[in-house]
This record gives sequence, structure tokens and C-alpha cells, in this order.
Amino acid sequence: MAPFRSKDPLHGVTLEDLLTELVHRFGWEEMGRRVAIRCFLFDPSIKSSLSFLRKTPWARAKVEQIYADWKRSGDA
Repeated sequence: MAPFRSKDPLHGVTLEDLLTELVHRFGWEEMGRRVAIRCFLFDPSIKSSLSFLRKTPWARAKVEQIYADWKRSGDA
């Protein structure tokens, strides 16, 4: 019997991995267009973005939704 596989694209993915994949796929400019937050728009870095997203639930939810939609689209 095959092991259980979650259909949730966020299952087992760290915020850092998720953000790194999104930036690699879309770039900082597009991420800033999709979620207009300072850490994406001005001197962006993974470190500053992780810090902001970890303490800002609404922004984290938007980024996680972008990731989930991208993975579900099959464009990954």
C-alpha cells in the first residue's frame, strides 16, 4: 500500500523554501506587484522578507496562496 500523500501544496514546505521558489520563479518585482509590501519592493532579500512574513499573518497568507495556486496550476 502506498504511503499517504497530502494534496495540500504547503504540506512539508518551509516558509523559506516556499519564498525561495517563488522568487526564483517570479522574481522580486512580480512578487512586489502581487503583494505590495516594502520587503519585496525596496532592497528585497529572503532574510528581510522571512522576518516580515513571520510576524505579519495577512502577508504570509497571501504569499502562501500564491504558492498554492502556482503549484496547483501545474506550472511548477
